[in-house]
This record gives sequence, C-alpha cells and structure tokens, in this order.
Amino acid sequence: MLCLYLLPGSASAQTLDRVAATKTIHIGFIPDQAPFAIPNPDGPPTGYAIDLCNRVVTKIRGTIPGISVSYVETSLADAFDAVAAGQIDLLCGAVTATLGRRETVDFSEPIFVTGASALLRTDSPSDLRELFLGERAISPPRSLEMRSFVTSHVGVRADTTTEAILRRAVSDGGYAATVTRYQTHEDGLAALEGREIDAYFADRALLVGLLGRAQRPTHLILGTRLLTRDEYGIAMARGDSDLRLLVDRVLSAFYTTPDFATLLSTYFGPQAAEFQSQIMASSMPE
Repeated sequence: MLCLYLLPGSASAQTLDRVAATKTIHIGFIPDQAPFAIPNPDGPPTGYAIDLCNRVVTKIRGTIPGISVSYVETSLADAFDAVAAGQIDLLCGAVTATLGRRETVDFSEPIFVTGASALLRTDSPSDLRELFLGERAISPPRSLEMRSFVTSHVGVRADTTTEAILRRAVSDGGYAATVTRYQTHEDGLAALEGREIDAYFADRALLVGLLGRAQRPTHLILGTRLLTRDEYGIAMARGDSDLRLLVDRVLSAFYTTPDFATLLSTYFGPQAAEFQSQIMASSMPE
C-alpha cells in the first residue's frame, strides 16, 4: 500500500513524497517563452523562471538529498494537464495565474507582474497606435465616419489568455482590425517584420524579449498601454499545500536579497528595477 501511495501519478500522493520515492523532480517548461524559459540544445534550459525553480530544487535537496532534475518540454495546451497528472512537478515560465487554470493546478505567489500590449512597426496604422500607445490623432469622441477604411492586422499566439482580451479590445474600441493566430511568438515576430501583420499582441515582458531578437529593432515600437494586469506564477499540483508553502517561502526570501536584483538585470536589463518593485509589492511576508 505504501508503494502504491508513492507511485508517480497517484492521485493521493503529495509531490514531495513522490520526489522522495523517485529521487527525481520534474521541471516543466514551454520553449517559446524567452526570457522566462529558454531551451538549450546542449544542456538544461535557462531563463528567469527556470532559475527561480532551480532555487526551489536547492531548498528541497536540503531535506531530500540526492535528487536529480528532469526537465520536461511541453506546450501551453498540454502543460496544466501534465501537472495535474504528476508528470510535471513545477511548471516554470511565463505562466499566467487564472481562475480557470486554478481548477486544474495551484500557483505560487507571483514571480512576475506584467500586462498585455503589442509590438508595432514605426509605420503601423494610427488606429493601432491609439490602441497600444494611447495616441489620438482625433480628439474624443472619435468620429466613426472619419476612421480609415483600411483594415489593420494584429497577430497573437494561439491558446493564450491574451487572445480573448485582444478580440474584446478590438471589438469594444470599434477598430477595423482582424486577428491572426500564430503557433509561436517567433512566428508572430517574423510576420510583423515581414509586414504580414501591423502589430503583435502578447504580454509585455515577452515582447521585450522579442524586441531584443528582432532583425530590425529600430523599426519596431514597444506598446506602452497595458490592456491587462497579469501575474505569472509557478504551477504545481492542486491542493498540495506543503509544496506550495515551500515554494512561496523560497521566493519571498529570495526577493529580499541582492541576488534577486542581479537575476532580474541578467534577463531584463534596464527595466529590472521597475519589475523588481512590482514583484516585491505582490510577495507574501513570512
């Protein structure tokens, strides 16, 4: 009976019990989420969220010595079911905590605070500059009769929480824009630079990374208007209070150290200080 309790995937087994029995902890990541999770063909993945999860692993090794880490590449569509099934113990990346996802998994305290915006070209239509930069060529109320007859094209990654937000913003604002879905953020960036779309919509933190990887970054503008406020967390098995408490304690303690500022600077450069204050404002006290 004890062996059955500790088997991976057993609904009654808590994560730390399973890790102790198998001597392995499974860290899941979604490869299309730089700088939060960055695949490495020659070794384990890197990235801001991966580094945070590795700190959790270090803490767990203090009570369960000798455990190894298995990195599990997954997709956004499959990731939460994999956590629920015990195939992934910690899902680490740009993972937004939502009520719908909490039906399947639990989340740590926030590891990042961001919001949805867009990358635009410098010559993107005025309607999109209004939507994502807050610019208004015509003083409100904006006349529908004076709006351009040209239809704009906005891209978004499929199967993300931002797609529904984008469609609602386009509809509520009365913008003449179509929405195109892409399988990866890199596909969206390529479409934007290739002039297939006029803007690419995603969490602003991910857009910072895309801008850094653009072929012609000076031809692009990072949106300043946020259409949402999103909190990323580390996803784990639902109802596993022991693991969640451990993860939250590791994060809250780390946020108060100089090493946390260094980590943010490594992945987010000059915006690190702004991100640090937002994250610390959402962290839990001991």
